Amino acid sequence: MREVMTKSMARNIFYGGSVFFILIFVGLSVHSHRYIVTTSTDRATLTDSVAHGKHIWEQHSCVNCHTILGEGAYFAPEVGNVMDRWGVEPGDNEEAFEMLKAWMDSMPSGVEGRRQMPNFNLTDDEYRALADFLLWTNTIRTQDWPPNDAG
Repeated sequence: MREVMTKSMARNIFYGGSVFFILIFVGLSVHSHRYIVTTSTDRATLTDSVAHGKHIWEQHSCVNCHTILGEGAYFAPEVGNVMDRWGVEPGDNEEAFEMLKAWMDSMPSGVEGRRQMPNFNLTDDEYRALADFLLWTNTIRTQDWPPNDAG
């Protein structure tokens, strides 16, 4: 004999399934939050210079062209792991400053048909802060994302 699903059986399946998936969603959200707060971010290295560099990043809307850790536009290179690609060692703030300043100052301006990085007329202190921010983002444990390809 064939059993027919009643309305109450269907309702129970719906509510039971909804509760089940809501619990999974909440559990994954808590796990993600815990991972971000306790595991992936080294709060001890969040200096005033790093915070200032992030402010410069936001003030000049760098994310409108660059991605950072996979977030942002794909018009210009990923910068979340740029210090690794440039071969700058963690903690070598002076080399990071020199590399970033030289790279940004060497960007073409006014070349027809080429992507242009604006000249933001940053001061040396702003270059240092931005370099510190990029060094700091390079230390975030991202489970190897984005890939550290030079291309």
